[in-house]
Amino acid sequence: MKTVTDVEALERLYGFPTKPSVLKVVDHIHPAYRPFIEASPFAVLATSGPEGLDVSPRGDPAGFIVIEDAHTLLLPDRRGNNRADSLRNILTDPRVALIFLVPGVNETLRVNGRASIVIEPAMLERFTFEGKQPRSVLHIAVESVFFQCSRSLIRSELWNPARHVPRTALPSNGAMLAAISQDPFDGDEYDRELPARLKTTLY
Repeated sequence: MKTVTDVEALERLYGFPTKPSVLKVVDHIHPAYRPFIEASPFAVLATSGPEGLDVSPRGDPAGFIVIEDAHTLLLPDRRGNNRADSLRNILTDPRVALIFLVPGVNETLRVNGRASIVIEPAMLERFTFEGKQPRSVLHIAVESVFFQCSRSLIRSELWNPARHVPRTALPSNGAMLAAISQDPFDGDEYDRELPARLKTTLY
C-alpha cells in the first residue's frame, strides 16, 4: 500500500493553504467569531492523554460555553457516565480542541487551547442549571480560533430532515450492551428503563 510518509510528499499531494485559510486564524475570540459560540448548543471536545485520544460531545442550551473574555472560555462539565475520559486526559495534557456546531448552519467554529479543571464553589454556582451544579468547569485558555468552511456539512447533508435516520433503524442501547457483554444482560429491560432514567439524571 502506497502511503504518505513525510511533509514534502503531503505538500506535493495537497499543495498549500489558500490565503483565506491562513487569514482566518486568530489567537483570540474575535468579535466576528463570538456569535458562533453564543449560538451553539453543541460542541465536540477533543483531548489527548497517556491512554490515548478522546473526543466527547457536549451540549446544553445555546451559549452554554461561556465567553469569559477574548482569551477564555468556560465549559461546565454536566452529568455523564462518570468515565471522565476527557478530564483524565487534561490532568496530564492540558491541550484541548473544540468544534462548535450551530443547527442549520454549515460553517463550524474551531478553537484550540489549554484547559484546567476548576471546582471553585463560586464557579460551580455560576453554572447551576435545573437546580443542579456541574461537578467541575473547564477553564480554557484560547490559543487559536478559526471557522471551518461548509463543505463537509454540505456533503453530509447533516441538517437535511430527509436524510435523518430513524432511531429504530439502528441497534438500541440495550441491544448493543447485550451483544457486547460477556455476561447475561437484559437489554430489553435497559431500554425500557432508559427514558425515565434520562429524565431524572440529565442534570
